Amino acid sequence: MAEEMSGPVETGAEMDYSEHEKTYSIFLAGTKYGVIVLVALMIAMAVFFFTSAGAITSLLTFLVLCVGASILAR
Repeated sequence: MAEEMSGPVETGAEMDYSEHEKTYSIFLAGTKYGVIVLVALMIAMAVFFFTSAGAITSLLTFLVLCVGASILAR
């Protein structure tokens, strides 16, 4: 038969919650800015492929969208 546990289920070391919070906030920031870059890249690719704007305009569109969205996301 199974023995009854009277203590906590966690048998390892104590959790370092402050380190966990820092790691999670870094993960969220990386995800946020990663999504911003990917969306800006897709829009810039659409400008390049589906308009006659050219590569320079597409690059400028990408940069403006990245900077603008990063400022708004803070």
